[in-house]
Amino acid sequence: EVARFVGGRAGGRLSWKMADCRVEAPSPIPEPGVGGGATQINNNPLARKLNKILETRLDNDKDMLEALKALSVFFTENSLRTRRNLRGDIERRSLSINEEFVRVFKEVKEELEGVHEDVQAMSACCQDMTSRLKLAKEQTQDLIIKTTKLQSENQRLEIRAEVANAFLSKFQLNADELNILRRPREGPITEDFFKALGKVKLIHNDVKVLLRTNQQTAGLEIMEQMALLQETSYEKLYRWAQAECRTLTQESCDISPAQSQAMEALQDRLVVYNYILDEFGTARRSAVVRGFIDALTRGGPGGTPRPIEMHSHDPLRYVGDMLAWLHQAAASEKEHLEALLKLVTIQGVEDNIQQVVGHITEGVCRPLKVRIEQVIVAEPGAVLLYKLSNLLKFYHHTISGIVGNCAATLLTTIEEMHVLSKKMFFNSLGLHASKLMDKVELPPPDLGPTTALNHTLSLLREVLSCHDSSVVPLDARQADFVQVLSCIMDPLLQLCTVSASNLDTADMATYMVNSLYMMKTTLSLFEFTDKRLEMLQFQIEAHLDTLINEQASFVLTRAGLSYIYNSVQQHKPEQGPLSNLPNMDGGSLKAAMVQFDRYLSSPDSLLMPQLNFILSGTLKEKIFKRSTELVCGAYSNIYTAVMNPTNEYKEPVTILQRSPQQVQTLLS
Repeated sequence: EVARFVGGRAGGRLSWKMADCRVEAPSPIPEPGVGGGATQINNNPLARKLNKILETRLDNDKDMLEALKALSVFFTENSLRTRRNLRGDIERRSLSINEEFVRVFKEVKEELEGVHEDVQAMSACCQDMTSRLKLAKEQTQDLIIKTTKLQSENQRLEIRAEVANAFLSKFQLNADELNILRRPREGPITEDFFKALGKVKLIHNDVKVLLRTNQQTAGLEIMEQMALLQETSYEKLYRWAQAECRTLTQESCDISPAQSQAMEALQDRLVVYNYILDEFGTARRSAVVRGFIDALTRGGPGGTPRPIEMHSHDPLRYVGDMLAWLHQAAASEKEHLEALLKLVTIQGVEDNIQQVVGHITEGVCRPLKVRIEQVIVAEPGAVLLYKLSNLLKFYHHTISGIVGNCAATLLTTIEEMHVLSKKMFFNSLGLHASKLMDKVELPPPDLGPTTALNHTLSLLREVLSCHDSSVVPLDARQADFVQVLSCIMDPLLQLCTVSASNLDTADMATYMVNSLYMMKTTLSLFEFTDKRLEMLQFQIEAHLDTLINEQASFVLTRAGLSYIYNSVQQHKPEQGPLSNLPNMDGGSLKAAMVQFDRYLSSPDSLLMPQLNFILSGTLKEKIFKRSTELVCGAYSNIYTAVMNPTNEYKEPVTILQRSPQQVQTLLS
């Protein structure tokens, strides 16, 4: 028996098909080769069903698989009894499922009938309400029309109210702002005042738009009202700012934010703006003058720092402290003005700052000038005058960098003092040079620099040291340097020349070399001296040539070759052989060579006494070396003349036994 489960669920129902197959006894299987066997097999129904079942692929038949899976739930025992009862079991199971399905749908039907009754009731209620609303609408139609009109009118009025409020907020001040601007003049100026004033200014500018529309009357009235408020506010602000500036007479000055805002607001009224700047400058000028006098006479709080007048015995510190105080005061006043005008946006603010700072610092010019003049006229000395000149030049440059050129009075005063100190400095140098020339000092026995020369060089060294440490601009320093050198070096050179005029050639050359060497050594330590050093080197070289010639002549004379060399130099062919001249025969030459040999054995023994006075070992060595070269050259000329057959010397090799090269080797 083969059970085939063909199932499909449609509407909760299962269909089962059972196929009973009865197996009959098979027909005898024909022998191979017996005809008709194949036909019998194909015509057998059981064989066809078996073939169909065997050809079926269960893994591709989803319905079959689902049916078998459902069957496996309750068909747990595969026995003959269960197989025979399978159809009944399936039908009973299908019946129970259908009964459950009917029961459930019966409940659903009952619920749907309840819902239908409710919907019918709701429909009846809605129809009743619709009829009642229709009746009410018919009865209240006029009221709705009136209400709609009133609502439209209300919206229109609200819009007009919003426009009016916007107009008033834009072109009118509120009560608080009016009270702030109309407050008595003695009252303080607060942040709210500037906000209200700014709003007045904004309204005054914006109301011009109304003049280009149909609202010209309103625009003119608002403009007139705002203009009146502006004038009143500016007058109040001017009085307040003026009173505030008049209180700034203390040495320390604190600029409040309200003062800066006041200047920002007053920049629209240039006349009032300039009046406030003048008031500020006057107050600060009085404070600066009083502070300067206190710094001079009383010092700082508690006596620290000490009064500047306490250092009047030290001119450089005295003047330096005064200028340093003024430099600090000028910088502080500029900072105060920058804080006061930091919100101002009009052009020319920097010029205003410089002008006011110039006015403030103008008050200290007179006491400063009097004190510096006293220091300069007291003639503290050339070096100190030069230091003062550099100090004044430095502060002139520094203060002008802070306050610009508008502080003309203070800068002019400092410049005048600089010119005066510089003039006194050069007068002092000229006086020193005149004193040198009035009493010319003779050279000392050691032919070294004179006391006057050493003193002047010491003065020059101090001046140039001050010049190198100066902080004035480079071009100004270079110009001063040239003038300083001219005032000192030219008289020194003239002094040395006059002082050595009565000396013989070697002494004068030695003295000049030593003096020029000291000058060159002094100048070589400083900048901007290249031209002077070059000129001194040329003069030293000229005097060195003199000493070299004198040393060579001294050696030739002491070695016995001077007469012979002169004779060789002056000999002419028409005079006949050189050997025929007096004292030029072979014997005389041999005697001279004996002396020359002694010189060759000890070249250092024949030195001029003046060479021992040369201060520079390098120059001394140079003189010795170049004079030795001249001696070798003279010997070479003598050797050439003696070896010349026309001079008729017999056996000249015995007369001059050394060649010029040998002599040069010995002397080197």
